[in-house]
Amino acid sequence: SLQIMIKKWSIPCPLPPSSAIETLQVSNSTGDCKAKLFHLSKESAYAIPTMAFSFLCHTSVLPIYCELRSPSKSRMQNVTVTGIGLSFVIYFMSALFGYLTFYDKVDSELLQGYSRYLPHDIVIMTVKVAILFAVLLTVPLIHFPARKAVLMVFFSHLPVSWICHILVTLTLNTIVVLFAMYVPDIKNVFGVVGSTTSTCLLFVYPGLFYLKLSREDFLSPQKLGACALVIFGICVGLLSLVLIILNWIDQ
Repeated sequence: SLQIMIKKWSIPCPLPPSSAIETLQVSNSTGDCKAKLFHLSKESAYAIPTMAFSFLCHTSVLPIYCELRSPSKSRMQNVTVTGIGLSFVIYFMSALFGYLTFYDKVDSELLQGYSRYLPHDIVIMTVKVAILFAVLLTVPLIHFPARKAVLMVFFSHLPVSWICHILVTLTLNTIVVLFAMYVPDIKNVFGVVGSTTSTCLLFVYPGLFYLKLSREDFLSPQKLGACALVIFGICVGLLSLVLIILNWIDQ
């Protein structure tokens, strides 16, 4: 985030034309350097799913809770608020200064835009290496609940076996590598996963769980809020997924 804020003043606007960035269709109009508060297009269908995917930390809640010195609801609430708050600040500052640098020419992978204009910048290369290590170290944390879910759903009737454990691990890692190699744009992954899995985990399932477990009257404000949350999640997820598929068809 700090690197994006600093590099905002290293790239001029209008963006300089270059053969290396022809795919961006760069123009020399000063009108391209005016920020817009709202901009609706076909790409807007990726916005909410991507934001939902960004704050999808549910799989880490239980492992973090177990690691607390004195686990309690209030302590976990403080950890959650602090973590999501810091993530929001970092995401917001990165998105804001990234937009103010490239405006409507922002790439789906923000650092790729900086690489096109500053291909030999040491700071950008260092940030890329840091992100690489961060992703590598995050994989085990996310892989653990995924493997456990697969074992519980498909192999719960079998005794615990290292062979099954290793095969499931290799299969999941192979699928991840194939997606990374053959999916042309990461926004497609964020869009589909965000409009399906993320919206369910963020909006639909919490509302359904509350409706199932709560003993309050159905017309109580809490249950009506839970119903509204479920309806909002379903509508947003379906609408985003349909628009993303239509966008693929148009392309």
